Amino acid sequence: MTAPKTIDAPYQPPRIFGPEYRTASLGILLVVTLIAFEGMSIGAIMPAASAELNALNLYGMSFSAFLIAGLFANVAAGLWSDRRGHPTPFLVGVALFVVGMFLAGAASSKEVFIVARAVQGLGGGFAVVAIYVMIARVYAPAARPKIFAGLSAAWVLPALVGPGIGGFVAQTVGWRWVFYGIIPLVIPALVMLLPALRGGGGPGREGAPAPATGPRSRPLPMTLAALGTAVGAGVLLYGADQLHSAPVRGGVLSAAGLLALAVGLPRLLPRRALRFGRGLPTTVMMRGVLSAAFFGVNSFIPLVLQKEFGFTLTEAGIALTVGAIGWSSGSYLQAHREWDRPKLVRFGAAAVTGGILLTALAMVPGLTGWIMAPAWILAGLGMGVGMSSVSLTTMRQSPDAEQGANSAALQVVDTLGSSLTIGFGGVLVNLIGHDDIGTGFLSIVAMTAAIGALGVVVAGRMRDTA
Repeated sequence: MTAPKTIDAPYQPPRIFGPEYRTASLGILLVVTLIAFEGMSIGAIMPAASAELNALNLYGMSFSAFLIAGLFANVAAGLWSDRRGHPTPFLVGVALFVVGMFLAGAASSKEVFIVARAVQGLGGGFAVVAIYVMIARVYAPAARPKIFAGLSAAWVLPALVGPGIGGFVAQTVGWRWVFYGIIPLVIPALVMLLPALRGGGGPGREGAPAPATGPRSRPLPMTLAALGTAVGAGVLLYGADQLHSAPVRGGVLSAAGLLALAVGLPRLLPRRALRFGRGLPTTVMMRGVLSAAFFGVNSFIPLVLQKEFGFTLTEAGIALTVGAIGWSSGSYLQAHREWDRPKLVRFGAAAVTGGILLTALAMVPGLTGWIMAPAWILAGLGMGVGMSSVSLTTMRQSPDAEQGANSAALQVVDTLGSSLTIGFGGVLVNLIGHDDIGTGFLSIVAMTAAIGALGVVVAGRMRDTA
């Protein structure tokens, strides 16, 4: 009797928790879970932190500092990963993230807290881009939809329990322990990822890609462009925040920030991205559109629920949490059948826009702030189907040697879109006044809903051909 030939063996679809991927998958998901927990908890604890540090006027900037610093790290990590591999930028990112968590917990002033948030952003930016490159180089193409679904799911537990736990911890032992408590959990994630960090390839992959040679592979110009873009975004937001108290200085700073963005940002993205060129350029930009719309509102929901409706920190966290139900549902749906991805992203943008508009109903006299819960389930559903679809389409449209650059571009538009809408949301709150948070929130809703509607219109341009 002869042994069966390999060709006769039934096809076994790759399993991200099978022997070949198990430790890498667990390590990746734990790292993303920790970053997500910090991101989800910060919204619930920021009212307490800003009150203790006398930083309500820098409420938006505390979020934007994380995102703007991450923007620079995104580009550096993409360059580093394409030229030298993903292990070192990943390890550097995790180390910086831990340092930032410690600094935030120990902060005695709003300035130190914002610096700590920037250090966390650098760490998160390095780690997330390295993870995307790791997925492209370790996982076979058939396994990628599942690991991206896993990434979305890694946001679910933090999104479900993060705001509530963060609010509870802030009310009991203090908001600082939300940061301190995450630090010890980094070690097991690193241990599980050691096999994936030792080798650049994996099942379904054949060696390392050839070095990239395009304009986004040049370290010095790209580093300068990233620095200019990050500084430009920060100066723009700071200048805009000064408009209500020092109009001339604020106007000059805002103009300078816009100029730096106009010079640096196009060099970080695929050609024609800012014009929503067909194919990869629009695919990358849709990541920024979705993030700008969703997180521009998400960051202010706890503030408005506490200031306008008297919610406790825990209650506001729970109201924010339920968006994870929609996000996880959308992530599950996109991973379990073949979809027309541009149509799915258009649906995602429409759901995010609808959820944003529904949150405004809470401001109708006589209605309850709990209306924001079902609204955020709808918005989360849109993010679940849209974000994973954008990532998968980007990988499909990217040559191997440009995976780092395009993963970095995704993160650049993600962090820039989020930081600008959150920052301008803070500007609107300051301009309208802290005694009328509800009107400020409605202004944020109008701004972000317009961005979401833009995504609905342009999503079809993700296709490579008309």
